[in-house]
Parts: sequence; structure tokens; C-alpha cells
Amino acid sequence: MRTDQTYKKQVFKMAHELMEATGKTFPVCLAKAWQLYRFYKRLEREEVVFAYERKDGSLRKAKGTLKNVQHLVKGTGQESYKTIRYYDLNAQGFRSFKIENLITTY
Repeated sequence: MRTDQTYKKQVFKMAHELMEATGKTFPVCLAKAWQLYRFYKRLEREEVVFAYERKDGSLRKAKGTLKNVQHLVKGTGQESYKTIRYYDLNAQGFRSFKIENLITTY
């Protein structure tokens, strides 16, 4: 997520992306966007176990973080409101998933 904008603007942009991707009402998408924002902030602070749906429809349970991994970033990598990028602690590499595919955090 970008840090050059206020957090409320980030959340509303995510909600808009969710609304376009899923076709659900804005209040539902806004609630999901707040969940995603809190999840992202948790990733920045600690290791998080979570689950999301893969492209093929299967469920992926992952353990990831964004804490102390800046030295592992290669390239510039564009941030997007459509995906969440994280460092997978099991696979030892960066992974990402679409924001609408987050199922739950543990």
C-alpha cells in the first residue's frame, strides 16, 4: 500500500476496486476494505497466518510478513490497490493475491 496518501483514501480506493471486481454494494466492500487495511498493517508489524483463494479456486493457507524484509525486495515493484503483496515465510519469497480473495486471518 502506498504511504504517500492518507489511510482513509487508501481504504476507499480499495473499496472501489472491490466493488468493481465483485459487484457487491459499496458498504459491504468498504467493510472488507477496512479488514484488508487492518490485515496489511498487521503484516507490517508481525508474522500473520491467513488464508486466501487461489486463481484455480483452491484455498491457500499462508504465513507471511512485511516486517524487516525491505532488504529482500528486488526491483521497484509497483504498488496496487488490487493486490496484497507479502513475504511468504514458508516459501521464502514474495507472493501476492487479489484483495477480493482474502478469506480469513488467524
